[in-house]
Amino acid sequence: MTEIFILSLIQGITEFLPISSSSHLILTSEYLDLENQNLSIDVSLHIGSFFAVLIYFYKDLINFFENRLLFLKIIVSSIPVILVGFFLVKSGTIEKIRNLEFIAWTTLLFGFLLYISDKFKTEKNIDKNFTFKKAIFIGLLQILSLIPGVSRSGISITAARLLNFKRVDSAKISFLISIPILAAVSIYGLKNIFFSQDNSFAMINLIAICLSFLFSFITIKYFLIYIKKFNLNIFVFYRVLLGILLLTLTYL
Repeated sequence: MTEIFILSLIQGITEFLPISSSSHLILTSEYLDLENQNLSIDVSLHIGSFFAVLIYFYKDLINFFENRLLFLKIIVSSIPVILVGFFLVKSGTIEKIRNLEFIAWTTLLFGFLLYISDKFKTEKNIDKNFTFKKAIFIGLLQILSLIPGVSRSGISITAARLLNFKRVDSAKISFLISIPILAAVSIYGLKNIFFSQDNSFAMINLIAICLSFLFSFITIKYFLIYIKKFNLNIFVFYRVLLGILLLTLTYL
């Protein structure tokens, strides 16, 4: 139970921050020698995050008819990563890149890219400037988030900042794009839970979903408050320091 709490806390905090949730889950499990961290638990933790973003942005979803063009763009933007992600999971390739060396390099390199993008102008907003062309651009870059250490939130925010979107709007785009992506993951994960013959397996995964939901919701709320006042440098510094530490552990 303690392990599930730790993993849920890490998932909830890192899923919507530009620092990569999957890499932190992998690293925590490896160095704390956790027994419960596997792809199944990973999926359940993402389901919790999915419910959190649904609840937080429920007003946008209720007003779907008025915002139908926006959500069509969101769906278009999420298609590339869903298709490529499905192929990686089915082929087993996703497990081959869940290692320390990949995480070290991607954490560092995409931290620098986040820094560069955050120097771009902050003049565009989601209501007036989020076109299909921009949605496709962000969607294509999001494919990189399938590599642990890149961060789905991080690459989405980076892409939006490269297009001169304001920081809050960049984060909102990232959150909204996560809905169809996390929905696809949730369908896959919930199917395995509901059809499982192992009650212990089902219970552990349901607890992971609930705890991840709680921590994810809190993170969304306060991250949006933070970036209204500050830039993204604190996340860049964190990624650089973590990347250097991981590279040291990898090659020494």
